[in-house]
Amino acid sequence: MQISGNSALVVGGTGGLGEATVRRLHAAGAKVVVADVADEKGKALEAELGIRYVHVDATSEEDILAAIAEAKTLGPLRISVDTHGGPAGGGRLVGKDGSPHSLDTFQTTVTYYLTAVFNVTRLAAAAIAQEEPLEDGTRGVIVNTASIAGFEGQIGQIAYAAAKGGVISMTLVAARDLSPLGIRVNAIAPGTILTPAYGKAGDKLEAYWGPQIPFPKRMGQSPEYALLAEQLIVNDYLNGEVIRLDGALRFPPK
Repeated sequence: MQISGNSALVVGGTGGLGEATVRRLHAAGAKVVVADVADEKGKALEAELGIRYVHVDATSEEDILAAIAEAKTLGPLRISVDTHGGPAGGGRLVGKDGSPHSLDTFQTTVTYYLTAVFNVTRLAAAAIAQEEPLEDGTRGVIVNTASIAGFEGQIGQIAYAAAKGGVISMTLVAARDLSPLGIRVNAIAPGTILTPAYGKAGDKLEAYWGPQIPFPKRMGQSPEYALLAEQLIVNDYLNGEVIRLDGALRFPPK
């Protein structure tokens, strides 16, 4: 499916992965709506690129619907990319002091990293389904963000791994559910991606992770995520896939 001329919703579009995706889709001719909570960054992108920014909490149905409505004013909504983040509490199932993992922490992590992804997916899918199909029956594409932690979570990642594992499991089912509507669903499972959010800690992370990655021996870059997102959109035969973006890294236990 071509990108140019279509409206694209990027949830989490002010973050490292999201901003790179916004820039790539914009360069490809999409009419982009950034949905996020970082208003200053969102408005800066709006001013620089001429895209639209909407303040959105990904857990809110009302907020997502508002962003979708904005996107539909720009053209047919055929693209949804979700890169949003949120609080991700860590901890072992049973701590060293013998205390059980916090239920509140687990639920909060799952809310942001799984339930919110489902929220965006279901609402975006319903909106895309309203568009007229293209000649081949395509109505649109949804790209979500998982993590390699969903495949091999490390010690202390039980909540995050469970949430991202849920996104992985949801992908094929969503693709099958939406196939009669001509909507494809894929996900990207990044490994260690170096984003501006790490700030000064980025050099230390690179020094730690770089030697552990088979090849290339470095952390991933946000534009590499954006490139893969674009490929998942334009390649019509990619559907129901979860693609690892990790340089062949497999997380050790800790």
